[in-house]
Amino acid sequence: MKPAERLTTMMSTVRRRRELAADGTSDLFDLVSKGHAESIAAALTGLPEQRRRAVGVELAAWFKKRDRETWWGSGTGTALAVAVVGCLPTAAQAAAILGRGSVFVDGVRAARLVRSVAEERGVGWLADLAHRMAARFTQDDWVERWQFVATLLHAEGAAPPTDDRSVQLWLSAVEFADRQHRRRPVPVADRLRADPFLSTMLPRLFEVDGLGTRMMSDVVFHVWDDRERHALLTALAQLAADGVVDRVMLVDGSIGRLLRGDRPGALRAFTTLLGLLQPTPAEVAARSADYLRLLTDAPAPVATMAQKALRELPVREWEALLDAARQVLARPDRTLVRSQLAWLDRLARQHRDRAVEIAEVIAVAAEHPAVELRDRATTLAVRHGFEPTPAGSGATVSRPRGDDLPPPLPPAPAAEPITDVDELAEEVAALLGTPSPGSGLERILDGLVRLSASHAVGVAEALGPVIERRHWSWGHEHSYQPMCLCAVVVDLFRSVVERHPRRRSRWQALLAAASPADPARSAPELATTDPRMPPPHRLLRARLAEIGIRFGEPGLPGLLSAPTSGNGALDPLALVERLAALGERTPWRWDLTQALLRLPADADEAVAGKAAALGTPAGDRLAGWLRDGGLPQPVMRAAPVARRPRRSGYDWEYDQLPARRILVELRPPEGYHDRYGLLTADPAPIGMEHSGWANLWPSILPGHRGVVAAYLLPMVAGTADMDQRDGTAVLPLLAEATGPGGVALDLAVAYGLGARHGADRIATLDALLALAAAGQFDPTGTGEQLGALVAGQSVKLSRAVEPLRDAVGAGAPLTVWRLLAAALPAVLAAPTPPRGAPDLLTVATETATTTGVRIEVPGLAEVAGRGGSSRLVTEARRLHRALATA
Repeated sequence: MKPAERLTTMMSTVRRRRELAADGTSDLFDLVSKGHAESIAAALTGLPEQRRRAVGVELAAWFKKRDRETWWGSGTGTALAVAVVGCLPTAAQAAAILGRGSVFVDGVRAARLVRSVAEERGVGWLADLAHRMAARFTQDDWVERWQFVATLLHAEGAAPPTDDRSVQLWLSAVEFADRQHRRRPVPVADRLRADPFLSTMLPRLFEVDGLGTRMMSDVVFHVWDDRERHALLTALAQLAADGVVDRVMLVDGSIGRLLRGDRPGALRAFTTLLGLLQPTPAEVAARSADYLRLLTDAPAPVATMAQKALRELPVREWEALLDAARQVLARPDRTLVRSQLAWLDRLARQHRDRAVEIAEVIAVAAEHPAVELRDRATTLAVRHGFEPTPAGSGATVSRPRGDDLPPPLPPAPAAEPITDVDELAEEVAALLGTPSPGSGLERILDGLVRLSASHAVGVAEALGPVIERRHWSWGHEHSYQPMCLCAVVVDLFRSVVERHPRRRSRWQALLAAASPADPARSAPELATTDPRMPPPHRLLRARLAEIGIRFGEPGLPGLLSAPTSGNGALDPLALVERLAALGERTPWRWDLTQALLRLPADADEAVAGKAAALGTPAGDRLAGWLRDGGLPQPVMRAAPVARRPRRSGYDWEYDQLPARRILVELRPPEGYHDRYGLLTADPAPIGMEHSGWANLWPSILPGHRGVVAAYLLPMVAGTADMDQRDGTAVLPLLAEATGPGGVALDLAVAYGLGARHGADRIATLDALLALAAAGQFDPTGTGEQLGALVAGQSVKLSRAVEPLRDAVGAGAPLTVWRLLAAALPAVLAAPTPPRGAPDLLTVATETATTTGVRIEVPGLAEVAGRGGSSRLVTEARRLHRALATA
């Protein structure tokens, strides 16, 4: 810095000190807003304690006012931290500000500035501040916040916090310490050597659930090919070899974590670490009981690791080993069982005096579901002197049977309307406390309209505190998604509370955008400026805007469209009664439209006559709707959709999209005017984002299961071809709806059976069973779609086997057999047999044998007639024999 610049800076600092001492707090706040942390530290130097505390009071009030709409980035957050430590009197008050998620501090730099200010002031509570901030860590906190806390604690000579989140952040700081710098990072092993908290934090790595997933990270230097694989685990093994960390602690910690269990992906880190440490035979023998427990109870990759380690040891406790072997041979993991059979075969040949005893254990696998393992176990058992009598050899059961599912329950009635202001406040609070809305939203809207008309002041007073406490995060949740209506719903609640004319004009603009001025024109009456928004969602948005404009009108008895059934359906007679109670008043346009769409298609003439007898335009419209049969069912056609073209430059999203997807095209019946656009839809582009709001669509069109399935299909397909989560949670709700499902429902179930995550496959299974129990499931159509998706590599067949086997166990063997018989031709005709095809054939054989129903499977005889003894051919022969004797 030049002498003139240095002089200017010194004069500016002196001026700021004088202004601050003379009640010039606005200048300090301006420095915070600009992120000038060093200038704040200089301005606070020498300020009297009494004046500091007075500034601290104003600072706390200023922060509280600004925090709601301010994001304190690394610059402003660091400046704020310097001001807070320089002025506030206690660690508790400082943590109340710096511990908030909206305040971001610049890690080590912020800690050094804060320490210098605290030292000049004589503050002795920095360690207390650090622990209080650590106690407020959340999953959203970044590594820099930990670095701030850790630097303060290390400088103060205090112990680190060891709660789960602190350990996670410490681990991230170790693995990615200098991610903001472009130079080659310091090796992880060297960072660990220099880490002052290593001895405290390292044992906790084996105790925090789920942490193993993070421990598998690679450190990438400049490009992906230039990276340090499993950097942390490799570093730990290196430090153990160098004597820096205790090798025994690492071995025992890893085995202890594996014994306690965790998600399979999280356990990989500890099997990898044991592989790097390479326990000696003596170390394994000393822990043989633990290894045997892992062999019998742990997930397959862990059990395989334990099996390999134990096979290298001489047998000392035969009883324990053979008992463990019996449990292993009953496991469904084929590779593990195959290796166990090979191990037992070797032991039987090496120890002839125990051959028969070992053969009896081998015979356990003669009842394994996998035919090749049954055959192998039988051969080995006979070779070593024991003749097994395996069950489940494929003999035809004495009495064929079909499905044995419990009868479906009728849809539950809708909950009673909300008639109390306090209950409305409770329901709104519950809604804002959930990640996505459910059927309770309709009940809340109905109660909001009813009570705003009769108890407007009470509703505003009851909802005001609820909205103030809980609206902020929920109102901005998923705001980047076009389907998300969180902010719209929160604004509706705020309108009820504030009743400001400006909010009413916003709803008018929103409704005008959703409803064209000329309803007589040929375009659909439900318009949108965002083509990604399907018509059911447009209707929901229009209804919310309509409520925002018209709530509070005196005498309203509630919404006409409030469902009378839990699946969203509305009793026609109940709608007639509601229109009668409305009298001569004109019903709301979109409220009445939604009510009509919720009516069943088979209402009798008597109800239509009662509607016409009302003598009102709304009654006549209802009567005409009922007599015309309501909204007709559309024409559906499966249509392939290709991935969009690759964009110029680096297009990371392109590689995440599936190359092809099968969706559904909707068209209205010939001659029908689709006035709302509900029956006209082209397949959505791949990559369309849906949110939890799609779970409301079945209740919007409860009598049109296939229409809703077509709109939901992109979200459901994403669970299979993009490995997304929670996209099939809506399928059980769809099963509660009515109306034909058609090809859209067939595709939705087929995609759901191949979903990546277990929860999505379970939801699909629940829907399949409910539909089958009601006689509304098309197993042949679903099977054909599943086969086509597998052959086109859109669905991984291996994922679908488990839910189909579970469906058999739940009482649907005939449904599953018909589904498999329709899926197998495309699967068997694939140029390369997809993974899981032998398992599918096994389930097909079991269900064909159990039901005694013969269904011709094209292509099966050709596969069964091939030479060789591959598992695919073996299972095809079993099914072919079973069908020949059925």
